[in-house]
Amino acid sequence: MAASELGVADVASGSYKGMSSDNIKGLVLALSSSFFIGASFIVKKKGLKKAGASGVRAGVGGYSYLYEPLWWVGMITMIVGEIANFAAYAFAPAILVTPLGALSIIISAILARIILREKLHIFGVLGCALCVVGSITIVLHAPQEREIESVKEVWDLATEPAFLFYATLVIAVALVLIFQYIPEYGQTHIMFYIGVCSLVGSLSVMSVKALGIALKLTMSGTNQLIYPQTWAFALVLISCVLTQLNYLNKAIDTFNTAVVSPIYYVMFTSLTILASVIMFKDWDRQNPTQIVTEMCGFVTILSGTFLLHKTKDMVDGPTTTGMRLPKHADEENGFGEEGIPLRRQETLRTP
Repeated sequence: MAASELGVADVASGSYKGMSSDNIKGLVLALSSSFFIGASFIVKKKGLKKAGASGVRAGVGGYSYLYEPLWWVGMITMIVGEIANFAAYAFAPAILVTPLGALSIIISAILARIILREKLHIFGVLGCALCVVGSITIVLHAPQEREIESVKEVWDLATEPAFLFYATLVIAVALVLIFQYIPEYGQTHIMFYIGVCSLVGSLSVMSVKALGIALKLTMSGTNQLIYPQTWAFALVLISCVLTQLNYLNKAIDTFNTAVVSPIYYVMFTSLTILASVIMFKDWDRQNPTQIVTEMCGFVTILSGTFLLHKTKDMVDGPTTTGMRLPKHADEENGFGEEGIPLRRQETLRTP
């Protein structure tokens, strides 16, 4: 009996033993990634403040922060986080790793409160709590990672009719948005830029996962770099990432980052989970109760993320104004007034 069939049998019989060792590794890497990336925003902001005190601020076009060691520490911390996130996809399914990206927002909010003495509205605290509850729910009910012994197996999954139809549909819709709607409506309707980023982003995550698996197998002694499929996935990843960066930057430059970030998180995460379910058949190894519970956890995370962003510019007390920042206020360091990262997804947590 196949490993996946055994896993389903265990669940059905009530003898499910919990998370697999690979899922645990992926979970640890994803949590580490969220911590490093969340902390990097705080370190970079302190570096930007320190650089701005002795030179031209980044917000008005200065580059003195490039000479500030603290800013570089923040950048290195973010790179470490992205590497950990990349590795997480090699061990755990995307339905487990991707939603945990919201935890970096919580890390930044908490550290901003402790280190930078920035305030967080009581509803922002509730948003953090919702994200934690939703993340725990998904972690406890995430599917087991599929056993894959070669990048050729991933290629076979990617070339099955169902995923080929999804990929073709994604590319077709993205091209229609790029060439027909964005030239006319891109500057006034946020969903067109975000739509391209999210659609292409779901394919980039699948490529990241394929490359992560290839590298994991290579390091374990089975060289996957000799297969053309590995380099095909790398080419797809580069193309998707460049497209994401281009249109995400356009969205951030055109619209308020406080609006871009939560919308992008919702669309990107939803489409990534859909792509993973189609390509890796994550839900085939689960019963309906687990699937519904995962979706409830995901909705809980979305609710917490929305609440956190909605109240980021609000403070408790009689001086609360509830006013939002101007579109370009402090965008260079990616923070709003409360120190919450507004450009979390710009790091391409795949992305």
